Amino acid sequence: MALTLRSGVLMTDTEYGTALLDQRSGEYWTLNPTAASVLRALLEGRSARQAATALTGEYDVALEEAEEDVARILGELRDARLVAD
Repeated sequence: MALTLRSGVLMTDTEYGTALLDQRSGEYWTLNPTAASVLRALLEGRSARQAATALTGEYDVALEEAEEDVARILGELRDARLVAD
């Protein structure tokens, strides 16, 4: 099952990355381009490993570090209850 935004969470691109708005709480989060790339990959149905591999193609980063970044980003999105999977 693919990752999805929780109901009531809106996403929009900004000059610097992506913004997420939780309509229920009124809180919003800004994601830098790296985090935005990870979120988009996961929303498209890619695995965490595939999202990390994509980061290694976009940035000068080792796969192990990219996997840690993806896990951290995904954890933060889950902790903020912005996504469902």
